Amino acid sequence: MENKIKSNKSFDFQNKRKNLKGKIQGGSKIIVEKHHHPGVFIARGKEDALCTKNLIPGVSVYGEKRISIFKEDQKEPEEYRIWNPFRSKLAAAILGGVDDIYLRSGMKVLYLGAASGTTVSHIADIVGEDGIVYAVEFSHRSGRDLLTLAKKRTNIVPIIEDARHPQKYRMFLSMVDVIFSDVAQPDQARIVIINAQHFLRTGGYFIVTIKASCIDSTAEPNLIFAKEIQKLQKEFFRPFEQITLEPYERDHAIVLGRYRIQKFA
Repeated sequence: MENKIKSNKSFDFQNKRKNLKGKIQGGSKIIVEKHHHPGVFIARGKEDALCTKNLIPGVSVYGEKRISIFKEDQKEPEEYRIWNPFRSKLAAAILGGVDDIYLRSGMKVLYLGAASGTTVSHIADIVGEDGIVYAVEFSHRSGRDLLTLAKKRTNIVPIIEDARHPQKYRMFLSMVDVIFSDVAQPDQARIVIINAQHFLRTGGYFIVTIKASCIDSTAEPNLIFAKEIQKLQKEFFRPFEQITLEPYERDHAIVLGRYRIQKFA
């Protein structure tokens, strides 16, 4: 397996970023720096925090704090949304030092297990107005939150459907650049595989979260992670990196890589 296994113990920001200096509303000074992941930022103040640039200034999604940065050369402030790693597995992976999240401005993303849209909203910030996030969620209660979210964030397409049956929503999607899966089901590998077969372009990217207890609560988590990755590998998924999500999530891992790259090459 060609992946790197990491434990979430450090936060390596690197030092090749442009600083944006300003003030938080209320007067305290803060610096917002570009993270090495495109579209992701670090707010440095009393405490450092991960954030994304708010696509819809003035609006929070899940009660997160917002930071307004006032710059001398701009009439309107730039606004950033704090990205809570205890509410988002992708944020936890970034704080764990994952090398690449494979998300870029303008990309099309299929998100499986969107829930109420916490991580979806930050991915929508990253891919921007020219990108799109197809957010699939089976729960009608969470789906109502997604519908509300999409009314303002028009680059989110909510799909209230079972991700086990991609043929039911194939008419809403084009081919996508990235599949993000956070379904937390015993057959989660199969769910990712059948959606990739339908929608993920050759050479596209995948980000898959694995919750060990959802698959087998009695087995060693690392053994479960390895078995799930083997299932993906048999279906032309090539993992590049694996990282555990402690201390933010217990017995969770996230796996990132590319799909059908032997055909893409």
